[in-house]
Amino acid sequence: MTTQEILEAARGAKTAVALSDSGTRDSALLGMADALCAPESMDAILAANAEDMAAAKGRISDVMLDRLALTPQRIEAMAKGIRDVAALPDPVGEMSDIKRRPSGIHLGKMRVPRGVIGLIYEARPNVTADAAALCLKSGNAAILRGGKEAIHANRAIAACVRAGLLAAGLPEHAVQVVDTTDRAAVGALI
Repeated sequence: MTTQEILEAARGAKTAVALSDSGTRDSALLGMADALCAPESMDAILAANAEDMAAAKGRISDVMLDRLALTPQRIEAMAKGIRDVAALPDPVGEMSDIKRRPSGIHLGKMRVPRGVIGLIYEARPNVTADAAALCLKSGNAAILRGGKEAIHANRAIAACVRAGLLAAGLPEHAVQVVDTTDRAAVGALI
């Protein structure tokens, strides 16, 4: 998909996510976590990460290589993080600062989804899972653009995200990973 097509698909998915109930979003999150830990998915993620690591060796610092590296334990930690987000109270519709006006009207703040959230981040594949979970929990669609060093792992993680979305009956385009390392995609997102 082109960046423009990704933007349009996310825009098309945002209403379904915003109108979904907490149970549906939580089900999608739990499906994502389960997909990440499935043996075939874990193997695919680790293989994709090995490809990223091989390409990045000698091009980025040891600290960045460590951030890029995935292990079964790190993948399980990503899944645990998603499950932790699913266990949080639903923020959508939460009311606060309710005040009664002299006319008798009650005014307050209500948390509502923003629509489509775009995130650009460095070569940390765990952020793909974290950002997807937080955006979905809050009723938002998401477009994620990770660093070029993590493109293969991000694609593999995105497949798990899509599996969770589809299993819960949400549009697969509700969370998308920009599938190019071209810097022009960043300009298009902005």
